[in-house]
Amino acid sequence: MAKALLGHVGGPDPRMVSEMRRLQQRIRDLEGELTRLQAQNDELAASTRDEEFNRLQDREPALT
Repeated sequence: MAKALLGHVGGPDPRMVSEMRRLQQRIRDLEGELTRLQAQNDELAASTRDEEFNRLQDREPALT
């Protein structure tokens, strides 16, 4: 029964090993993309805050 669960006695299935490596590389690629997008998002958020602050500073004072 253990042979049925783990595969043949000769070791791990080469196709499974190849698929695991492919998936691990895909995970690394996606993590890198996530890091890049988070940094880009942070830059955009900071520039939006700066633009909003500048727009508020350029307003004329309200009449009281």
